[in-house]
Amino acid sequence: MESSHVAALEAKHEGLERRLKEEMNRPSPDMETIQALKKKKLKLKEELSLH
Repeated sequence: MESSHVAALEAKHEGLERRLKEEMNRPSPDMETIQALKKKKLKLKEELSLH
């Protein structure tokens, strides 16, 4: 069960990374969105490091 939880966290992390790259490549990126995505990504990374 734990491995499926880790896999889900990794998938979410990858999705956030994709969204972050998309936002940063826009002609005028929204810095609030970028900061929010980075915070979410960091929280997931921290949770992954606990497993």
